[in-house]
Amino acid sequence: MNQTSSKTAVVTGAASGIGLETAKALRAAGYRVFGTSRKSPAAAVADIRMLTCDVTDDASVADMIKTVFGETGRIDLLVNNAGFGISGAAEESSIAQAQAMFDVNVFGIIRTTRAVLPIMRAQKGGRIVNISSVMGLIPAPYMALYGASKHAVEGYSESLDHEVRGQGVRVMLVEPAFTRTAFDQNLVRSDAPLDVYDVERAGRDRFLSEAMKSADAPEVVAQVVIQAATASTPKRRYTAGSRARQVSFLRRFVPAGAFDKSFRKEMRLPQLP
Repeated sequence: MNQTSSKTAVVTGAASGIGLETAKALRAAGYRVFGTSRKSPAAAVADIRMLTCDVTDDASVADMIKTVFGETGRIDLLVNNAGFGISGAAEESSIAQAQAMFDVNVFGIIRTTRAVLPIMRAQKGGRIVNISSVMGLIPAPYMALYGASKHAVEGYSESLDHEVRGQGVRVMLVEPAFTRTAFDQNLVRSDAPLDVYDVERAGRDRFLSEAMKSADAPEVVAQVVIQAATASTPKRRYTAGSRARQVSFLRRFVPAGAFDKSFRKEMRLPQLP
């Protein structure tokens, strides 16, 4: 019998893309999988039990976790994948729009994590995998608010891992680069656009369109989640895909000035001091 056959996993944002492929990969690895979606779930896919959950609502999260625990008696793995991005300069988003994104990308993770930790603590074990991004490691011009949310996820996850490790729980980050999903099509446009940013924003949009042509398949990210979930000695961070590994390496080892110059060139930004 597969060693994970009696384990239960929850994947948020599992209706499509990375979340769906992760749920399918976990099911293939032997987990009993519950996927969540903000809207009414579609029919089950590959024996994945789909539940409705709005990660911005405390009661919705609590009900979802209660349902999973009631049916299985345990939760061994939580994959926090739900999230969305805003496209535009930082100044072009209202505070309300920024707060709405942080409520999903950051506070959504905090809600689901707080709901599941008592269960994992009581069973003396569990893993939480938070889907971050290379934009949590590098600047994200014209997606600054999204990048800020991922930087927040990075700091939260690393700190939390130190807090709960003694309780048998580990918290890990998976950091993809560009991934072939509907993410770019579903980007929310900033709600207060300014003409001063039109030219550079258009250059960033061209860069993003070109980058998506060679983006990794979501299955690549899903397999990295499996590694994080099943490793006997888990790492705190896992990059997903060759581009993500390259970006992570350059950020750590290339001098700041050289990285900045190269980064601005790639992002179609003018070369200024």
